[in-house]
Amino acid sequence: MYNHNPVFIPGPTNMPEALRRAVDMPTMDHRSAAFADILHPALDGVKKVLKTTAAEVFLFPSTGSGGWETALSNTLSKGDRVLAARNGMFSQKWIDMCERHGLDVTVVEVEWGGGIPADRFEEILTADKGHEIKAVLATHNETATGVVSDIAAVRGAMDAANHPALLFVDGVSSIGSMDFRMDEWAVDVAVTGSQKGFMLPAGLAIVGFSPKAMAALESATLPRWYFDVRDMKSNYAINGFPYTPPVGMINGVKIASEMLISEGLDNVFARHARIAEGVRKAIAAWNMDLCAISPELYSNSVSAIVTPEGFDANTIVSHASEKYGVAFGAGLGAVAGKVYRIGHLGSLSDVLALTGIATAEMCMVDLGLDIALGSGVAAAQEHYRTTA
Repeated sequence: MYNHNPVFIPGPTNMPEALRRAVDMPTMDHRSAAFADILHPALDGVKKVLKTTAAEVFLFPSTGSGGWETALSNTLSKGDRVLAARNGMFSQKWIDMCERHGLDVTVVEVEWGGGIPADRFEEILTADKGHEIKAVLATHNETATGVVSDIAAVRGAMDAANHPALLFVDGVSSIGSMDFRMDEWAVDVAVTGSQKGFMLPAGLAIVGFSPKAMAALESATLPRWYFDVRDMKSNYAINGFPYTPPVGMINGVKIASEMLISEGLDNVFARHARIAEGVRKAIAAWNMDLCAISPELYSNSVSAIVTPEGFDANTIVSHASEKYGVAFGAGLGAVAGKVYRIGHLGSLSDVLALTGIATAEMCMVDLGLDIALGSGVAAAQEHYRTTA
């Protein structure tokens, strides 16, 4: 029965039936005129989701990690200095990628559960009188800890320091689920993937490049071939692709963007916020805490729940899978075994969220935690039934 149960991992997410059908296509000649009718609407749809009119969008057969590499390799050179905060597993991985590419990373260490310290960024950028820092990396939503950071504040810090660095934002678990304003926040490279807010299978890195980022292409000297946006751009101009494209997945992006725009982006974000708050009401009813250390950091796409000292949170994940056929997210990195994660993004409703809350509750009771069966479900029900 597992295939009939929704998943509650923070991606890949549940897929609407319309998107399952969208990616299930017969073989198409991707050099035919028909491909253009899929490609260009997909690119235009992503621009609307990113809230940009200025950026150029590129779709690479990859995942969000490939999007990180696209950002770095197309705009930077070996030895360039970049600034980043390490506040979770995914910001850590992006830092590791920078170091493997020979970049000089200034790392601001942040407690896992904390957000990006914009004030500290401003201090570092202000002190960088020679403008040696070429890029600032920001993880909008740290999927490992359920922490959302204020990208507008990061941009404000850069502007206050009058610093010309590029701003790269990992929006893998935020874009399409939480408000993202590429133009307003002056984001130079936005990175996401197909498997989260776009509700598709994993398989595409989705990136947006601002005009400033596009201008950096010619001076950048890091090696790139597969992820060279110049090749993508020139092929898009003739309705093509630099290599064989995943046509079904690109069609999925086209349809997913249409679905998000049709629902209304503000409505999409409000739905995520409302469902997330119901999950948080349940967590409070269990007398448990989130990994995120303060309410302004609470993510609307994933909640990382701290289990009691000495209890292995991974047993909840394994028990849910083995007994109930339901998937939750395990703790990663520094919080492995200390938290488990409930993903509440993508194709999700109040009723589906309640099934995840109920399953988590049963697992914790099964495993001997001091949880009153039904307490979290009732708290979430009260929230859902009294909010629009």
